[in-house]
Amino acid sequence: MEIKDLSLPNLDENQFNVTRSEDLVAPKSTHKPRILLLYGSLRKRSFSKLVIEESARLLVKMGAEVRIFDPEGLPLPDAEDPTHPKVAELRDLVIWSEGQVWCSPEKHGSMTGIMKAQIDWIPLSMGAVRPTQGKTLAVMQVCGGSQSFNVVNQLRVLGRWMRMVTIPNQSSVAKAFLEFDDNDRMKPSGYYNRIVDVMEELVKFTLLTRDNSDFLVDRYSERVESVEQLMQRVNQKEG
Repeated sequence: MEIKDLSLPNLDENQFNVTRSEDLVAPKSTHKPRILLLYGSLRKRSFSKLVIEESARLLVKMGAEVRIFDPEGLPLPDAEDPTHPKVAELRDLVIWSEGQVWCSPEKHGSMTGIMKAQIDWIPLSMGAVRPTQGKTLAVMQVCGGSQSFNVVNQLRVLGRWMRMVTIPNQSSVAKAFLEFDDNDRMKPSGYYNRIVDVMEELVKFTLLTRDNSDFLVDRYSERVESVEQLMQRVNQKEG
């Protein structure tokens, strides 16, 4: 079928950009990829924490700089002011990061409230700063029983909602209590190999996108809206 009328009367030509491959070539950063890792349990022997620790070791081996946030002491969302020390710590780490790893146990067929509370404390914007937009994300879960993908599916939706570049690969560890030895180190298995895959892919996507993240998330609708808001402010001042 041939489209005979190619006119676009609703398009703001001044804010419309044609994407070119050369626009993706930005100066390459030389510092280590900065990865923040979050886990979703406060249990003394938390398997989501143990998976995060194994992931952190792998990321360091792959040349990344890592930070693990401890959710103990984090208040419920909106129960405290954002200046609360744990909230401020979490938000500072999110801004610092170029990529993230989220791992939660499955609780009643869903992610834990502890995991969700951490994500809920991260705003889409903080003034002119968007803490998560354009940053990479890997999602993982641990299961007490047979393997499921409820949590990673939910985390993937949240990652997209937070405007993150959620990588294709993911990890779901079934019967996690059988996958760690007495020293809390993960045993050799297909589950371990999959975690290596996920961390490897996260580092690749982070290196691929971090220098172009502002360009990748630049939106026509927001450019139009910004111009309209500016005009409204100018008109109000003139009035």
